[in-house]
Amino acid sequence: MIRVGALRDRLRRTTLRSRVLAAVLAALLISCATVALVTTVALHGFLQDRLDQQLESANRRNVGQAGRLIEGNRPPNTAHPGIAAIGLVIGQPVGTIGAEVSDGQVAAFNVVGDSRDYSASYPVIATLQPSNGPTTRHLAGLGPYRLLAVQGPGGSTLVTGLPESDMNETVRHLLMVELVVFAAALVVTGFGAAAGVRLSLRPLTRVAHTAEQVSAMPLASGDVLLPPPVPNPAPGTEAGRVADAVNRMLAHVQNALRHRHASEDRLRRFVADASHELRTPVAIIRSHAEFAERAGGHDLAPDVARSLERIRAQSDRMTALVEDLLLLARLDAGRPLGRDAVDLTRLVLDAVRDAQVASPDHGWQLDLPDEPVTVCGDEPTLHQSIGNLLTNAGRHTPADTTVTVSLRRDSGAVLVDVADNGPGIPVELRPRLFERFVHGESASGKGYGLGLPIVAAIVHAHAGRVELWSNPGSTIFRIVLPAS
Repeated sequence: MIRVGALRDRLRRTTLRSRVLAAVLAALLISCATVALVTTVALHGFLQDRLDQQLESANRRNVGQAGRLIEGNRPPNTAHPGIAAIGLVIGQPVGTIGAEVSDGQVAAFNVVGDSRDYSASYPVIATLQPSNGPTTRHLAGLGPYRLLAVQGPGGSTLVTGLPESDMNETVRHLLMVELVVFAAALVVTGFGAAAGVRLSLRPLTRVAHTAEQVSAMPLASGDVLLPPPVPNPAPGTEAGRVADAVNRMLAHVQNALRHRHASEDRLRRFVADASHELRTPVAIIRSHAEFAERAGGHDLAPDVARSLERIRAQSDRMTALVEDLLLLARLDAGRPLGRDAVDLTRLVLDAVRDAQVASPDHGWQLDLPDEPVTVCGDEPTLHQSIGNLLTNAGRHTPADTTVTVSLRRDSGAVLVDVADNGPGIPVELRPRLFERFVHGESASGKGYGLGLPIVAAIVHAHAGRVELWSNPGSTIFRIVLPAS
């Protein structure tokens, strides 16, 4: 079963072109083998029938000669000295055997045109019976012979034989000719079929190439330009129908992508415009709240003071939200970022100092190399991405959690790891963690689900990626950036 399964898997991985070519050659090989078998059997039967006819004629001549050699008054079951010349009859073909068997012993044995001693063949001759009819036997020193035994005078058995060498040679020659002809036919057919199959499957090859191009394209976002339609020189055929179907599918996909891109552009412009427009009223609200606090001084009622404080705090939070939405809109629009030499070592130090002030109840540790690490990028956004990871660690882990920030080079890349020994991230939340407005359990209750998406967008804009490993007691966020 294992071998059958492996063979089935190998056949599934074989290309359609190879399978069609193998099927054509297999069918031709079976046809050639069938023709060779039928012609060989038919020729052998025809030649053997003709040899049997010749054998009957030779046997009649031998019987007539034996009758002339034997005297009429010879006692039964006794050999006559003249019978020693049995088979040596004028008109017999060269190689014809004439023999007489009496009392289970060969009394006479002659081969026309050959006077050598063939006594080694006598045991085979002695076993022949008149009732057997023509039979093929191999005689020592003579090879295969067609033999016929008949009842002779005086109770003896007369044996006549003709060689099968000419017949076998003719059959072998036919087999050799068929082998050469069929081999040439297989070679010519193989090349012809390969060219024909390649030409017939060319539309499918183009379809496969186009499908590979489409599968390698990022279709999730942005304006996508699909490959041109597949040329279809053979409409109506199976390959032509596949090409037409793929072209229709590409047209539908291109139309859907255009609609999707247009919708994304409208949404992106709306978010950018709305965020931009919200900056002014939010700033005004915050300014009025601060003015009211300063103007009222200590004369404000406690409830009014608390309300103004809440207004100012929510205004600050709304300002941060608006700024984050504006940043995401710019990154989604593909606006170019700065490309300067950025000292990541200094950014990590500054981000950790800010995190210590924001979350003093956490333990903060640094693991930095001896030499400064620089990358090519936009310093403010890279600082924000590292700061967001540290803020996320401070918000979503309990007090006394230890957060370790490390920086190192590895195989042409720069790695920034933010690891903590907190409770970990729930399994159901991990696949959606970098989506926008996805909230996890926060120890502080703050956050609106844009911190990690901003990290992913900034790192992606720098041709990098963000990786995550999380288990209870160990969570690691890793930023991977190309080294300068």
